Amino acid sequence: MKLVSFVAKTNVAPRKSYGAYVNGGIVDLGSRLGDQYPDIKTLLADGGVAEARQYLDCRPDYTESDVDFLPVIETPNKIFCVGMNYADKRQEFGETNNAPTIFIRFPDSQTGHACPVLKPAFTSEFDYEGELAVVIGNGGKGISKEEAISHIAGYSCYMDGSVRDWQYTWFTAGKNWPQTGAFGPWLVTSDEITDPHALGIRTYLNGQKVQDDNTGNMIHSIPELIAYISTFSALSPGDVMITGSPGGVGKKRTPPLFMNDGDVVEVEIEQIGRLRNRVTQDTCSSMRSKA
Repeated sequence: MKLVSFVAKTNVAPRKSYGAYVNGGIVDLGSRLGDQYPDIKTLLADGGVAEARQYLDCRPDYTESDVDFLPVIETPNKIFCVGMNYADKRQEFGETNNAPTIFIRFPDSQTGHACPVLKPAFTSEFDYEGELAVVIGNGGKGISKEEAISHIAGYSCYMDGSVRDWQYTWFTAGKNWPQTGAFGPWLVTSDEITDPHALGIRTYLNGQKVQDDNTGNMIHSIPELIAYISTFSALSPGDVMITGSPGGVGKKRTPPLFMNDGDVVEVEIEQIGRLRNRVTQDTCSSMRSKA
């Protein structure tokens, strides 16, 4: 099942909802289950996924053009980002630390599929990073590697945009500008992906393939990461773990290749889909910079 969060544009007033993406469009689950499960995060937390499946054969309520996509989980309690988790990426940055590199992205830095990704006015080094996102379905603390997969609700694509000239010695300032992280188009439930470590992952900038790898080449596997993170921080349904970007980022190319106003960035992952966003200059930050 593919779960999607959206704003319906066809109503008198735009309305947030969520649904199941099926052939031909989107079945509005929010209109059917919203009183009990107001969003996907609640659906996962309260065990509503099985109930949602009974509507998969319904006639779609919306086409893609009828909605604006939201981040799959609009307000996760936590977003954990994993850095330097592919061999080529580690080589590009000269990374030698063997422990997982973990940092945080805030929920309000996200945007949805087919929505603008904002390039801050304060940067000339806005970089692309295509990644596999893991969404937690069953929470817990101290989760073992052996049990970790059973805690996963599903998987999605993520474009973890990096403001390189604001990262300095750590990542927080370079990862949390508004609408720099794209999340979508949907969550593919875990029962549809037998092995999350056997997925081709590719990033495209203006149609040019700039990253090409396989999730089987992660240094730290998904169960290892869940076990590591849940050792120090309890996980909750709807929490998101972004598992790292392959090599090929713009910062380490010769010459460097960064995203600019009007560019189109896409992240494609096998068995999941293709996340697509257009880069737009953040005019609000431009105004602030002149103030």
